[in-house]
Amino acid sequence: MCGLAGYLGAVTWRANDKVSVVLKRMADTIVARGPDDSGVWYDSEAGIGLAHRRLSILDLSPAGHQPMACHTGRYVIAFNGEIYNHLDLRKSLEQAGSAPVWRGHSDTETLLAGFAAWGIRATVERCIGMFAFAVWDKQTRALTLGRDRLGEKPLYYGWQGSGDERVFLFGSELKALKAHPAFKTEVNRNALALLMRYNYIPAPYSIWQDINKLQPGCLLTISYQHPEPCIEPYWSGKQVVEVGFRSPFRGTAEEAVSALEMLLRDAVSQQMLADVPLGAFLSGGVDSSTVVALMQAQSGLPVRTFSIGFNEVHYNEAEHAKAVARHLGTQHTELYVTAGDALNVIPKLPSLYDEPFSDSSQIPTFLVAQMARQHVTVALSGDAGDELFCGYNRYIMANRMWGTLSYLPVGLRRAVASSLTKLSPGTWNHIASPLMKVLPNRFGMMNIGDKLHKGADVLASQTVEDLYRDLVSHWRTPADLVLKATEPVTVLTSADLQLNTSTDIERMMALDMLTYLPDDILTKVDRAAMGVSLETRVPFLDHRVVEFAWQLPLEYKLRDGVGKWALRQVLYKFVPQALIERPKMGFGVPIDTWLRGPLRGWAEELLDASRLHNEGFFNTEMVREKWDEHLSGKRNWQYLLWDVLMFQAWLEKQ
Repeated sequence: MCGLAGYLGAVTWRANDKVSVVLKRMADTIVARGPDDSGVWYDSEAGIGLAHRRLSILDLSPAGHQPMACHTGRYVIAFNGEIYNHLDLRKSLEQAGSAPVWRGHSDTETLLAGFAAWGIRATVERCIGMFAFAVWDKQTRALTLGRDRLGEKPLYYGWQGSGDERVFLFGSELKALKAHPAFKTEVNRNALALLMRYNYIPAPYSIWQDINKLQPGCLLTISYQHPEPCIEPYWSGKQVVEVGFRSPFRGTAEEAVSALEMLLRDAVSQQMLADVPLGAFLSGGVDSSTVVALMQAQSGLPVRTFSIGFNEVHYNEAEHAKAVARHLGTQHTELYVTAGDALNVIPKLPSLYDEPFSDSSQIPTFLVAQMARQHVTVALSGDAGDELFCGYNRYIMANRMWGTLSYLPVGLRRAVASSLTKLSPGTWNHIASPLMKVLPNRFGMMNIGDKLHKGADVLASQTVEDLYRDLVSHWRTPADLVLKATEPVTVLTSADLQLNTSTDIERMMALDMLTYLPDDILTKVDRAAMGVSLETRVPFLDHRVVEFAWQLPLEYKLRDGVGKWALRQVLYKFVPQALIERPKMGFGVPIDTWLRGPLRGWAEELLDASRLHNEGFFNTEMVREKWDEHLSGKRNWQYLLWDVLMFQAWLEKQ
């Protein structure tokens, strides 16, 4: 795992004697992504420069140094990621007589040999892995950027400057681009509006004006002759979903479980390849337990596993993880963190995440990565199991809700929503209080007024896509909150999406895979882990597993209201069902109470009315209203306030 940066420069940068200094500065901003080695390469005549920071995982020798040129000299690459099947690719090259005399055993060298023999796109299509890369073709004098199929590794790009100073910048993180003298720090207010809605900024947008994220599964090509980036997908998640429905798995349930186990075994086996210590995150849930079980089944030594615990019962899964680890025989490490430990992470978030990001589970994610890095350099995770195998409660909840709502006229639903919001949440809580006292615990509901108001927000949905968007939205009118902003079109709002699925649940799963997974979950894990120089790998995102998952009929995922059926059957071959079956628990922290307690002073300073007014990004009255209601306990606005606070904390560091 590594970090990369570079530029394709205009006139001024072709003969600039400070090129190597600037490239080194760009790379050094992302030193945590690659603390073991660094390198720069540039061609002054061509106006191209590449910089690299290396975290040595495969081939720890100097033969893995980057930027690296291929054996023919045609291609030069800066590469971030892992090609898990690179040994198989080497065999294919050797059998075809296209292999060079290998200098080492790094996957970067394999990738370059593939480019020389098959071309860039054909090589990438053969790869199983996670990656982002920049490769310069000396023959065509063109730069190609590439990103893995599901978006595990980040890559930013964009033109900056004007005239002779105009330069195309790219890199693993925004801070690397910002280190170039031509970079212009202008906040993209439209992207800020998206942050307020989703708690992340979806690709292709970024927080900086004129800087984009390369979308997953895409190649970007640019040259002086064709300065407008040409972006082409080499793999499409949308097509995978639709092909899965056109050509579903026709076997029995037992055959489905067997095929899934074989695919996952192979994916886990390939991702256990490393020349450094390796382990896994373990929460004790279905996804991480399955990954660890398959690791341990293929390891002659106890696998290193890691989990964190909280003293607050509602947030603690450590005991469940310990029970699974004990059964599987792993070498388990756990750390119970205090509120103080978690609060100490908050000042690091703006630099860790590089652009504003407000999924509050970023805090425990960083803490578990930090602990694991003390023992290993690589950690496998169970991410993506929810999106592929129907694990989120919201799928079932939204499906049930829509099953009822869709039969009611929109006008009637809007009238009901209006009546629900005429009373404040506090008034609803007061009305419901006597009933809550006499109902059995299983029917009890905290803060029923807040939930009724949230329910009213989705009553007027006209389609299941509208309902889904309401469920994943924080601020529902972010263009009113962010001054001078217009909310841009995203995957969720594009008319091009039009997913052809057989059920509403599967449509929501597909939307998550295309949006929430890369832009929230994978971003969260990448930045937290790379912030402590830990490589994370995600076996569920082996594209063969993804493609098979979308071929499985929903009945092999959801049974009797419980998701991940086929995945659970694989797991139960290794772990007793009794250790796994329990209500799903989120990976979060009590932001709501912290904002009223130990974080109140910090938040008040960032949300000060005069400060907000002077900075000019937010509608001050809207923010202060939410803050006052939260402090009073009338409403729980933790997520909406965290969105604003994470931008404010980021802005303060710029």
